[in-house]
Amino acid sequence: MASIQNDVQIDSVSVNYLPVEMRMPLKFGAESVSAVTCIRVAVTVVGIEGRTATGWGETPLSVTWAWPSATLTYQQRYDAMIDFCHILARDWVASDVSGHPMEIGHAFIDDVLHDLLDKFNADRDEHLPHLAALIAVSAFDLATHDAYGVFHDIDIYETYNSAFMSCDLSHYLTSDQEGIDFTGKFPDDFLVEVAPDYLPVWHLVGGLDPLEKSDCNGDEPSDGYPVTLRDWIERDGLTCLKIKLRGTDSEWDYERLIRIGEMSIQLGVTSLSADFNCTVTDPTYVNDILDRLEAARPDISELILYVEQPFPHDLENNQIDVSSVSERKPLFLDESAHDWKFVQLGRNLGWSGVALKTCKTQTGALLSLCWAKAHDMPLMVQDLTNPMLAQIPHVRLAAHAGTIMGVESNGMQFYPAASIAEEAIHPGIYRRCNGMLDLSTIRGPGFGYRVEEVERELPAAETFSSPQG
Repeated sequence: MASIQNDVQIDSVSVNYLPVEMRMPLKFGAESVSAVTCIRVAVTVVGIEGRTATGWGETPLSVTWAWPSATLTYQQRYDAMIDFCHILARDWVASDVSGHPMEIGHAFIDDVLHDLLDKFNADRDEHLPHLAALIAVSAFDLATHDAYGVFHDIDIYETYNSAFMSCDLSHYLTSDQEGIDFTGKFPDDFLVEVAPDYLPVWHLVGGLDPLEKSDCNGDEPSDGYPVTLRDWIERDGLTCLKIKLRGTDSEWDYERLIRIGEMSIQLGVTSLSADFNCTVTDPTYVNDILDRLEAARPDISELILYVEQPFPHDLENNQIDVSSVSERKPLFLDESAHDWKFVQLGRNLGWSGVALKTCKTQTGALLSLCWAKAHDMPLMVQDLTNPMLAQIPHVRLAAHAGTIMGVESNGMQFYPAASIAEEAIHPGIYRRCNGMLDLSTIRGPGFGYRVEEVERELPAAETFSSPQG
């Protein structure tokens, strides 16, 4: 097992907020978003001999995705998430847990986060959701994983084993009635042996996106990047499309699938997914569309690789039997898959697979991955429209997870200019080519950001130091 010499503890935390404007609006459920703020966190860890190392974590604070609301304005929800980030910074640095980042992150998420969220929500009419809290904490968790790799001068994915981790997976995951035992197992046992340098990439077709020039209204940007779906497919050689649907208008959803399906067949797209935006409450809605498509256009139906999260975020309070959908197409949890326990609940309700996201923490994503793979659930890695540094842990998780088909990546659709500084070092993960992302420039310790080579000026940071220091 790991030596105590490998352990680290949190020493200090610095927090930046980077505003990003979108070139085209993106629709989440009933709302559209035209800007986002990314939280970028630097975490410094210290070893038992006093040596330190700093790592980075970043995620978009995607308010509309994590916190749909009919009563609060966007600004009210955004302000609450920023307030919670401030509380997280203070409490993350106050952690006295030492060890591997999996141990530090798990202790915080399991033992601290729920109490923090309860206290934060105590006097609020509408509570900050668990998913929004996970997004905020993910930047701190990612930065700690990166710092640990930098501390040991090693790729972080080479540390998810007994040489660096003091606890095996049985410390995090409980065995069940199926007889699956995690004793003696580590995340490395569930990761691919050799992570590929190239991944098929999924393009997101938003509900507001023009498919052809005839769909344009004249307000589209003229910035040198494609605007229509046809232009994106032809420029980037796309073969995988994720289609955002309404989930409240079956005729619109069906016609959208037909139009995009016909274009896909014409242009050589081979894989589609249908994302119903968490707005469906009755499986019959999805089943009727899938059955209608299979009867009328089996060629398009055949292209649909999986269906993504049609049903509400809150899985505990919406325990819908979805097995009828899974019988038609693989059905993947996304917003509801907060952690492995929710994945377990989803499987019991008939869900087929799980879409992982680094914005729910690297620690949590790896544990969900291990539980899902142990139970033969297929995986995807989905995007949160990740720009800048947020893109790198995202694509690395996909490369190591062994997904059913590559990775979703759409930051280059909605704010390509935001990542110009990072693109200069890693061109292949911020520009899609021949339907692929090229990860070969990612190297070095931690997540392989090569952040010292990225010429980006950051705004003034707020710094928090450990009380133990």
